[in-house]
Amino acid sequence: MWEGRGVVAEEGRGSTAHGRAPVGPVPVNLLLGIPAVVPLWAARWLITEYLPMDCRSPRDVVRPGLADCDHTTLDHAGPMMLLLALTGCLLLGLVLLVDVVLPRGRGRRLRPWLLGMLLIPLPYLGLSLLA
Repeated sequence: MWEGRGVVAEEGRGSTAHGRAPVGPVPVNLLLGIPAVVPLWAARWLITEYLPMDCRSPRDVVRPGLADCDHTTLDHAGPMMLLLALTGCLLLGLVLLVDVVLPRGRGRRLRPWLLGMLLIPLPYLGLSLLA
């Protein structure tokens, strides 16, 4: 038995020095999936709304032969690309920290954490199915 800070934890039971059980890769990566909804949604919007359009700038609207050119989509494309870049970089940094740096620093195996990254898109997929 180890006693510290008023908490008693048995050795070999998977508890830390503070008496709390370590959190595994599955719940951590599912929680990372919640903020991942924003860059995944922005990427989906750009792929489904912006890329299929025939025009890429307001000057293209006057060109003959363009069937699919939406002014609203053109106006929103810049902010959506910025949103995707900012939130995507933030999420990639967070995933790198949580799934590589912290487990390596604590002497944990990386394989379960790297496999757990496959769970990150699940909240987005669940919300997409509900919509």
